Amino acid sequence: MIAQLSDRMLLSVTGRDAVTWLEGLITQSLDGMTAGDLRHGALLSPQGRLLADFILQRTGDGLCLDVDGAGADDLANRLSLYRLRADVRVEIVPGPVYAVWGEESTAGPADPRWPGLGRRLVGSAPPQAVNATLADYVRHRRRAGIAEVAADGLADRAYVTEANLDLLNGVDYHKGCYVGQETTSRMKRRNGVRSRILPVAAEAGDELVAGTELLRGELRAGEVVAPADGVGLALLRLDRLGELTAAGAGAVRLLRPEWMPAEALAPAEPG
Repeated sequence: MIAQLSDRMLLSVTGRDAVTWLEGLITQSLDGMTAGDLRHGALLSPQGRLLADFILQRTGDGLCLDVDGAGADDLANRLSLYRLRADVRVEIVPGPVYAVWGEESTAGPADPRWPGLGRRLVGSAPPQAVNATLADYVRHRRRAGIAEVAADGLADRAYVTEANLDLLNGVDYHKGCYVGQETTSRMKRRNGVRSRILPVAAEAGDELVAGTELLRGELRAGEVVAPADGVGLALLRLDRLGELTAAGAGAVRLLRPEWMPAEALAPAEPG
């Protein structure tokens, strides 16, 4: 399948200091990237909450960020606040973004989050004709259990580990300082992962609506953050996984994504 991701836009980060400057702000290391390489990263608040995630592509004169279109202006402005005296230019530039998955998944580099998502073409068109819609791709992504910060309502709400960036190549725990690093590093060191985004399916095939509360017995286990035709992404407490129910949808089945190791579902150690 090939779809143009019309909800995405491109941010260009160029200038003599572009690479070192951006690396000092985001969760991902840019070391060793060559032209055309893709990596997954995010910008955090000083408190460690996700503000935006994006796909980074190395270019000849800097970097190109494949970002959520609705938040592109805000992200460009946020990044520019950190520019100070650095020789850096941040601007929105034209260019399409395509996702390619399934049998046609041969053009372009693999999605850096998980190869099962397919391939990603940033700023260039695929050799074959488009044969799928944005909605098809969103359904594919959510069914794979992969959330996007803006599209799935997680901005300034979820931490890196809650959105699974630690499992989806979105954070380098060995790099130098960046905004929000202290909280992110502490949660990793102290096994502070208490909740994660996970796909769930309504047993009766009902649609799961964003905001639907999920229960284990009488205890609140979490809530649906994004629907996907009977399957939804839910932010769930790891210590309350099990037999879940949802208001209006009855029993809900937890689906462990193919890319997620079983140990990632272990709740945080007390204390």
